Amino acid sequence: MTPPLLEIETLHTSFSTEAGIARAVDGVSFQLHAGETLGVVGESGCGKSVTALSILRLVRPPGRIEAGSAIRFEGTNLLALAERDMQHVRGNRIAMVFQEPMTALNPVFTVGDQIAEVARIHAGASRRSAAAKAVEMLALVGIPDPAQRATEYPHQLSGGMRQRVVIAMALVMNPALIIADEPTTALDVTIQAQILELLADLTRRLGTSVLLITHDLGVVAENCSRVIVMYAGEVVEESTTVELFAHAHHPYTEGLLGAMPRVGRGAERLATIPGTVPAPTAWPVGCRFRERCAFAWDRCAKDHPPLYQLGSGHQSRCHLAEEPNRRAHPHTPLAAASGVASA
Repeated sequence: MTPPLLEIETLHTSFSTEAGIARAVDGVSFQLHAGETLGVVGESGCGKSVTALSILRLVRPPGRIEAGSAIRFEGTNLLALAERDMQHVRGNRIAMVFQEPMTALNPVFTVGDQIAEVARIHAGASRRSAAAKAVEMLALVGIPDPAQRATEYPHQLSGGMRQRVVIAMALVMNPALIIADEPTTALDVTIQAQILELLADLTRRLGTSVLLITHDLGVVAENCSRVIVMYAGEVVEESTTVELFAHAHHPYTEGLLGAMPRVGRGAERLATIPGTVPAPTAWPVGCRFRERCAFAWDRCAKDHPPLYQLGSGHQSRCHLAEEPNRRAHPHTPLAAASGVASA
C-alpha cells in the first residue's frame, strides 16, 4: 500500500487564555491518501479549523503546537521544517480555501494581480506570464470573460465569483493537497452547490487530494470518500462515508445524523443534541460527550474511551463498542436534565 500523502500523529494545539490553557486540538491522528477527499465534520468549537491551521503552521501566539505532535506531508515532518522551507510548502504543495473570500482577498489589488502573485512567488514567473496564468486559472474555475474579470477588484465580484477566485489562487501551482475550510458557509444554497461541484470536478481532473472541513454532513455525503467526526478536540469516529451513514456508532455522530433534514420527513421535528461542547480549558474526565449522551453510565465518567476498532477502517471513541447492551437502556442526558439549552 502506498504511504499516505498526509499523516497526522497525536496533534496537540493549545492556546494560552485568561481562563487557562485551552487544548483546542487534543491528540488528533488521521491519514489522507493521494487523490482522496476526506471530510472533517463537527460543530463549532470542536477543533476542525485549528487542525487545518496547524497543518500549515499558521497557529500564532498565544497558540502553539505542542511537542510530541507530528504532521508528515509527502514523507516530511512539517513541524521540523525551517520557516523559509515551510513558505515553499504553503500555496505550492498545500493550498487553503477559506470560508470567507472577502477576508482571503486583498481589497486594494485586482483579483488577477492576486492570482498572478502566487505564480511569481512560487514559480518565479515573469509579470507577463503570471498575468496570463491568472487569466487561465479564472477560466479553469468557470468565471466568464476571465481577461476582463482579472482587472477587477474583489468588491466588484459576487460572493460565488470571489470564492472561485480563491479556488483559482489555490490551484495555481497544482498543489498535491487543498484544505477547504467551510468553503461554502458564506454562500447561498445554489452557489454552494456550484462551488462544491467545481471542487469535485477539479480534483477529479487534476488528481488533487482534498481535506474538506465542514459542519454539514450533507456536504460530506456528496463529496467525501471517508469522514472523520471531531468533538471536543478529539476524533470520535472515523469511517468510510457509506459505512458512517449506514452504521454510525458514536452517539454524537448519531445525533448529527438525526439533526439532518431529510426528504419525506414531513412535519416531523428534527432531533437536537442537548447541551453544548465543554470548555477546552477544562475537558471533562472520562468521555467528553457523556453529559450530552443518552447512553452514558458510570464508566463514562471515569475512563476516557480510546478509539475502538469496529471493523476495517471504522473506529469509534465510545465504550458502547465493548458494552453494546447499554444501548437498550437510554436515559435523559445530564445536560437536558439540568436545563442546559439545546445545541
